[in-house]
Amino acid sequence: MKTQNFTLKPANKTFTFIAIFMVALFAVNASYSQTNERTITGVVSNEDGPLPGANITLEGTNVGAVTDGNGEFKFPKKLKSGDVLIFSYLGYETQKIIIDDKTNYITLELTPDMVEMIGDLDTNTPYKTKRRKS
Repeated sequence: MKTQNFTLKPANKTFTFIAIFMVALFAVNASYSQTNERTITGVVSNEDGPLPGANITLEGTNVGAVTDGNGEFKFPKKLKSGDVLIFSYLGYETQKIIIDDKTNYITLELTPDMVEMIGDLDTNTPYKTKRRKS
């Protein structure tokens, strides 16, 4: 069996160097961008304790989460600095939290919101059916 010596020509060496450099550049860029994104967890409560069923959504998207029976949540999408989470629950004021470099866990207490009923119930008018007599 014959063995052959393999040597790179100067043009091939340059191409190989550029290819290795590009692969390394993309690998560093991808790993850097992933370090800025993180999974956010937390707990939502009111004055009485944990608040199950509270809604958490990413502003401007349909991505969201709901708190469990202990008021805890884990947001399904990795977030980066500057993203805004909106916390809402019926009967409570909606609150916005801006994610910064140090945010990993959020503890939030929602405050009750005043719910007003507009108009009075008219009890003087009897119920009238729309059925026709045949």
